[in-house]
Amino acid sequence: MSTTLAALLEEFGGELAGAMSSSTSGITISGIGLDSQHIKPGEIFAALPGNRAHGAEFAEKTVATAILTDTAGASILKDRGEQRPVWVIDNLRSVLGLIAAEIYDHPSQKMQVIGITGTSGKTTTSYILEAGLRETGAKVGIIGTTGTRINGTKVPTSLTTPEAPKLQELFAMMVEQGVSHVVMEVSSHALELGRVTGTRFAVAGFSNLSQDHLDFHPTMQDYFQAKARLFRGELAARNAAVVIDDHWGQEMADIAEGNTQECWRVRTHLADVDGSSQQASAVDKATGAEVVVTAAQLAPSGNQQVHVQITGEKVEIDLPLPGSFNVANAALACAMAKLAGVELSAFIRGVEKVAVPGRMESLAQGQDFVAVVDYAHKPGALEAVLATLRGQVSGRVGVVVGCGGDRDSSKRAIMGRIAAEQADYVVITDDNPRTEDPAPIRAAMMEGARAELLKAAGEAGLADESAHLVEEGDRAQAIKLLVEWARPGDAIVVAGKGHETGQIVGDTVYEFDDRKVLAEALAGKGAK
Repeated sequence: MSTTLAALLEEFGGELAGAMSSSTSGITISGIGLDSQHIKPGEIFAALPGNRAHGAEFAEKTVATAILTDTAGASILKDRGEQRPVWVIDNLRSVLGLIAAEIYDHPSQKMQVIGITGTSGKTTTSYILEAGLRETGAKVGIIGTTGTRINGTKVPTSLTTPEAPKLQELFAMMVEQGVSHVVMEVSSHALELGRVTGTRFAVAGFSNLSQDHLDFHPTMQDYFQAKARLFRGELAARNAAVVIDDHWGQEMADIAEGNTQECWRVRTHLADVDGSSQQASAVDKATGAEVVVTAAQLAPSGNQQVHVQITGEKVEIDLPLPGSFNVANAALACAMAKLAGVELSAFIRGVEKVAVPGRMESLAQGQDFVAVVDYAHKPGALEAVLATLRGQVSGRVGVVVGCGGDRDSSKRAIMGRIAAEQADYVVITDDNPRTEDPAPIRAAMMEGARAELLKAAGEAGLADESAHLVEEGDRAQAIKLLVEWARPGDAIVVAGKGHETGQIVGDTVYEFDDRKVLAEALAGKGAK
């Protein structure tokens, strides 16, 4: 699996500079990468501009055979006397994925790649797909927020969707190991920055859209259009499944229908019907839904009994995940699996065994109340988690929540408002403050929470605010406060970090796992 620099130049154009520019025919290229510390002999170092420095500044430290960069990078390399071939292409990100796919011999074309996009639910849907596919006997690769796995074995990666060279390298590795299906989360950043360019998607799925990443996308419409890249143009998947529970999904389905061979609309809102099959049929006809959730009931075990019709086929799932949003995730996963040609009976046996770290993950240390860790770090996800817990317990609901630094600041007051609106007890704390001062982040959340409490109290004011709302910057102490507050029949959730095992303060990642800290607090309360 290799090509030559000359062949790449002929295919993709650009200019060649450097002392060896006149002799490229014999230069064999075996790989490509962005990380200067991991480039091997025979590979191209792709030197792109970064937030703090241009990648070309690190080229001299690599053992790369050639360097691919833009005009600015070529100027840096010329000033430093670079002797290796320098391949110059402007707007490099737009073709980097295509170049990487060519170098690795288009590996995504040799497997069924199933991509999931949307604000919430990507990770859970990917886990459901992985569990179901493996039960059918398929060899499965998964790429997403919690990392990369090949048939259950972890492969070190970073980013929800890796940069284009790393992604194509991972695909090639999966092909070598006999992977038949790849399940991957496709973030809006990845779509906007060209990380998945050069990837052929067999099936694409859309879960939902709510406010997130408005530090990167100027508006919600821009955010939506970034997601829509997976359903039109050169990236458009062969087939698509789209949840149409809101207007964003309906608009996405309209886009997908015009650009894919087959697009199935997935309706999961039971409130749309009155329970009668006649009414359900009328709604399905009006929305054009091919996949419809007809029932979802919580069992004494805590599982959900979910009934889904998929193009007329009736499916029953004993889903071991709580929440209406997980009903939607399961329905979407089943639709995508069937569009990929998977036999559903075996697939569902796998779905019924799924476990997702840090997503509505329940912890039990003998306490007489529900304790959950969830990754909810955006308004829609937090609201859904709190509403789920509210509907499943007879007692009160409490939450620990914060917002990350160096990210969308507009959602902070909204997160505080939702927490105060949906929970009986709110502890505002630090999430990953990164390079921001965490105090103003908490202050913005507290402002949103206080406004909600004031609205709820009306003109009577907030004489008992302290009984509902606490600010505690120390996340471990915040979790302890929440546990101490809980009593029999209540539910508590530590939201925001989920599966993460570190807290980012400045440029340092400190060891911190919500699940471990919550378990210790629960054990400590039980020991009293």
